[in-house]
Amino acid sequence: MKLTMLGTGNAMVTNCYNTCFAFEEDGRCFLVDAGGGNTIIRRLREAGIDWKQTRDIFVTHKHIDHILGIVWMMRIFCQNMKRGSCNGEARIYAHREVVEILQNLAATLLQKNQADYIRLQTLPERKAGNEAAFQAETCLRLIIVEDGEMTQILGHPVTFFDIHSTKAKQFGFTLEFAPKRRLTCCGDEPYNEAEYLYAKDSEWLLHEAFCLYEQADVFHPYEKYHSTAKDAALLAEQLGVKHLLLYHTEDKNLARRRELYTAEARQQFQGEVHVPEDLEGYEL
Repeated sequence: MKLTMLGTGNAMVTNCYNTCFAFEEDGRCFLVDAGGGNTIIRRLREAGIDWKQTRDIFVTHKHIDHILGIVWMMRIFCQNMKRGSCNGEARIYAHREVVEILQNLAATLLQKNQADYIRLQTLPERKAGNEAAFQAETCLRLIIVEDGEMTQILGHPVTFFDIHSTKAKQFGFTLEFAPKRRLTCCGDEPYNEAEYLYAKDSEWLLHEAFCLYEQADVFHPYEKYHSTAKDAALLAEQLGVKHLLLYHTEDKNLARRRELYTAEARQQFQGEVHVPEDLEGYEL
């Protein structure tokens, strides 16, 4: 399985794209968030990912730098379903509040004959029904997920969990990409103890790092409920993580971001530190 970081920046970046990423395996793609605009379509193309194969999408929360790109993904799927150039089911997973926002955005911004392809479903309803029949229907399905619920994406177990955000309600997830090997995404806020069972001993931990610890008085991460590279590294060491990937950063010094963030994190963490550029990929 390959992980590609389509964007690595926080909400207000202009020198890179907002944080979003994709998992690829056997010609299929699982997209997590989509940034704040239609750049997501270009990023997928630049990464060599066919949007038609991106049939599973997860939206962590409602902030505009994560959800507005989803509107463009909804449009491209529904528009092409209407044209007959995209068949079968596509799925967007999110907690109930985000799903309701996506429904409202679709009703407001998409043409009615495009929005007509959208269906609503919960994971229990999906599990109780006929999976093959669901996948055969040409539609974009909005699937409501609850804390601790699990499904299969790209043939792998994915468990969604509430990160207990102090701002907007937000979910993270853990993906078992190989037997007894998992990746955990903590969303874009600092780790919460409620995530312990998912994050502990993960092979990969995806964690935000708004800035360097030495720049905290400049970027004020704690006021925004974010953390630093040092904070994320201390956490990863305590959780027994092997690979720490830092994202959702500021963009004032991209030329040295990898060097500086890696150096700070390595002072606290003995595993592998990854500070990706936009479009950088990793084999899990």
